[in-house]
Amino acid sequence: MKMCWVTINVKNMEQSLQFYTETVGLTVDRRINPMPGTEIAFLKAGGIEVELIKNDRNPDPQFGRDISLGFEVESVDDLKSELEELDGLEIEGPFQPNPRIKFFYIQDPNGVKIQFVENIKE
Repeated sequence: MKMCWVTINVKNMEQSLQFYTETVGLTVDRRINPMPGTEIAFLKAGGIEVELIKNDRNPDPQFGRDISLGFEVESVDDLKSELEELDGLEIEGPFQPNPRIKFFYIQDPNGVKIQFVENIKE
């Protein structure tokens, strides 16, 4: 079994695309409008994709507070320093539960928890 994508229903497509491309660093692979009032964007995230769906029939999507999307980064400290420059972005952490992993969290514009993790090599 291979995971294909993670789907996030979004409130505002442009704001979400800006977050995932500029803050997270993903690239837009394709955008489609399969029916009136619905827009879908697929973003490349390593071996899987993040699918963003804006549907006018679901203007206020809801998310569980204990779900997060994890993205591996080279340096948690470097990325945290970059993101601290952005106004209104709350950073939770960093945390280092053991010597081989370090991570922190932020939220996307829809309230989805995003985790940036560094796997520390010995």
